[in-house]
Amino acid sequence: MRLRIVYLHGFASSPASMKASFFRSRLRELGLEMQVPDLAPDFRRVTITSQLEVAEPLVTRGPTVLLGSSLGGYLATILAERHPEAIAGLVLFAPAFGFARRWQQRLGPDALARWRRERTLPVFHYGKGREEKLSVKLLDDAEQFAEQPDPACPALAFAGSRDESVPLDCVASFARARAGRELVVLDAGHEMTEVLDSMWHLTHGFLASLGAAPASAHRGF
Repeated sequence: MRLRIVYLHGFASSPASMKASFFRSRLRELGLEMQVPDLAPDFRRVTITSQLEVAEPLVTRGPTVLLGSSLGGYLATILAERHPEAIAGLVLFAPAFGFARRWQQRLGPDALARWRRERTLPVFHYGKGREEKLSVKLLDDAEQFAEQPDPACPALAFAGSRDESVPLDCVASFARARAGRELVVLDAGHEMTEVLDSMWHLTHGFLASLGAAPASAHRGF
């Protein structure tokens, strides 16, 4: 059975993000399709749980390789830990481990208290290009999940050396925790859009090693 490929976009992003579009295009050149669900159709009420509920039916239909960016990478590791029989491998782009704790640290006690008091926080939504109000339920829900899930499947994890959102140590500790995980550090910020070709070259090789993509040459390499 051919492995399915699913991409999970990041926080306040969308299926039309630059990385999702780039990888979808490259995979189509190989004759492969990649599903990219909208994880937050109701962004104002989005939670970790609600995003997992969107993605879970896709990964449980058959053997799947999950690609995930930032929060999508964190979600991918949760799903792989929950469904070890269904996930053949992970490709993670700056996975947002420690999501709840880092949100609290970034906001600080005053802004956090205001968010809890007012119940919503204005957040810029990159996919929509405007600010949206975000419910504090996101943070309350996120606190129930492990900071760094520990799935058993192989994983290729990318980290940016100039990432100011997800510390390199977070991704490096995940890579060190099990055999079969590879860490690639690139000269990039959190979005990693400046190193798309490099990431695709390595991702293609990883997918080919799993049997999810042909090992044939592709444009640019």
